[in-house]
Amino acid sequence: MTTRILICDDSALARKQMARALPAGLADTIVFANNGVEALDKLRAREADLMFLDLNMPEMDGYEVLEHALAEDLPIMTIVVSGDIQPEARERVRKLGAIDFIKKPTDLAVVLSLLAEYGFYRPGDLESAALSDSELNPGNESQVQEISVSLNDYLQEISNVAMGRSSDLLARLLRVFVKQPIPKVAFIANSELHMAISAAHDSDTYSAVCQGFTGAGIAGEALLLFADASFREMAELLHYEALEGESVNVEVLMDMSSILFGAFLKGIGDQLDLKLGLGHPSVLGQHQQITELLDHHNSREEQLLCIEISYTLDERNIQCDMLVLLTEDSVPFLEQRLQYLTD
Repeated sequence: MTTRILICDDSALARKQMARALPAGLADTIVFANNGVEALDKLRAREADLMFLDLNMPEMDGYEVLEHALAEDLPIMTIVVSGDIQPEARERVRKLGAIDFIKKPTDLAVVLSLLAEYGFYRPGDLESAALSDSELNPGNESQVQEISVSLNDYLQEISNVAMGRSSDLLARLLRVFVKQPIPKVAFIANSELHMAISAAHDSDTYSAVCQGFTGAGIAGEALLLFADASFREMAELLHYEALEGESVNVEVLMDMSSILFGAFLKGIGDQLDLKLGLGHPSVLGQHQQITELLDHHNSREEQLLCIEISYTLDERNIQCDMLVLLTEDSVPFLEQRLQYLTD
């Protein structure tokens, strides 16, 4: 007995990896959705029995899809596949009807175990090897082959996974829920960097810390832009004895950068199969607007791959932006890794 499967993810790379993680012969139909709106249309048309659902998507996220499916009593079994691994995220999706949760990047053994647990697959009945494009049923083969993955999409997906790790660490340390944005990826000139940052047009002032990193074939720096208005509340969450003052602000910057940079860059390195060496963090500036904090980039002509993540804490007036800036020289290595994953 085969199953009709829907894979819903805004990442082309994630859709392709999920399809390839399914055992050969499991599905006679695999359909794809780029976002929650498309997924709901397919569910209402009764096009699937089992859905693999991402949480972090534009237009309509995975939580909203689950809410609609529950409210409309749509006949679908859902396994969430997400980079957001916070305990509260897992709890929320189960309350909304998801039968289980898989963390990204997708692990074939975990997928097979869950499929067997819920009666979709029995070892021995189907090939246990992951699907390759050539092994897909004729109706699905062309669909997966047509999923093209750009370098931006690749970076967005690995950033999404790395962001999930850093958010999970922050959530556990502070006992809060960290809202997961969609990482922004852009190839821009140094001099244009301030125009690409979401917070650049705010009138608020920020303080910043930066930390360089290098690896085999890759180099760059990470910047944390922390809103000055968030310092006191963050100091409270970190249980500091003193809540105000310049020394406290610097301590908040250093603690936050240690938490977010360390987990995020390790997550990136693990996915690229390399160890990143980290430089010493340093305060870039305090109580300035974004354009002033990024002035040191304006005189450099180099193009950068910029990854931006805006962290916000649920029910807290705390916001900070993390920028990961990759050098032009890193592009060939990243393109090679992308080619390896998609072949």
